[in-house]
Amino acid sequence: MPREKKCKKCEEGSPDWMLTYGDMTTLLLTFFIMMFTTATIDGSELRMILAAFQGLGSLMGGNTLEVGKLAELGNTIMSLPSMERGSALDKARKTAISQFQPELKTKKIRIKEDERGLVISLAADSFFKPASAEINIEEARSVLQRVAALLSSQDLKDHKFRIEGHTDSLPTNPKGKWHTNWELSTARATNVLHYLVDFGVNENQFQVAGFADTVPLASNDTPEGRAYNRRVDIVVLTKGHL
Repeated sequence: MPREKKCKKCEEGSPDWMLTYGDMTTLLLTFFIMMFTTATIDGSELRMILAAFQGLGSLMGGNTLEVGKLAELGNTIMSLPSMERGSALDKARKTAISQFQPELKTKKIRIKEDERGLVISLAADSFFKPASAEINIEEARSVLQRVAALLSSQDLKDHKFRIEGHTDSLPTNPKGKWHTNWELSTARATNVLHYLVDFGVNENQFQVAGFADTVPLASNDTPEGRAYNRRVDIVVLTKGHL
């Protein structure tokens, strides 16, 4: 009678290839979670995340987010926006978007972030009389009161602010009060500061600048472009732009 062949003893547990497959699946899941999360993350927070990695093009990584064992490599906390600093600007941006919803819809106000910090732009045609630095206070009072409340908040107590006046490229009346756009842009920025001080801000936190038509956002060749360029920017400065 032939002998029955014995089955080879099966090894217990998962095969070796499952380990590699599991690692790959986990990494892909993590990647897509990060992609989803960054869709709603603040710009400064995203830069902190990207800066912690190597090989991301112009965003050179390898920086630590806090002082630690890698500090001797020259990557200290001051090379990145701190979490506290980024959090303050993020809160201010969200508060501004919430508070100025009506004005954002009508484009009387624009809000953005750039290398300077958080920028709240007031459309000059909505808040100033034509070719004048006089504020239409009946139109602007509510907005400036809300801006003052935002800039006086506890989250921004350690920040500096700059009010920047901008004009289009059309010349002013040389026989009028404002001989050039330099005087007009500076006067508009200064008048905004005066009202903000009246509404409770600390003027020692502020700088004022007039840029005339030297920093356009659009072409000055069209009426629409010129209207877009006429603005007063209220900037919550980052620490690198004092």
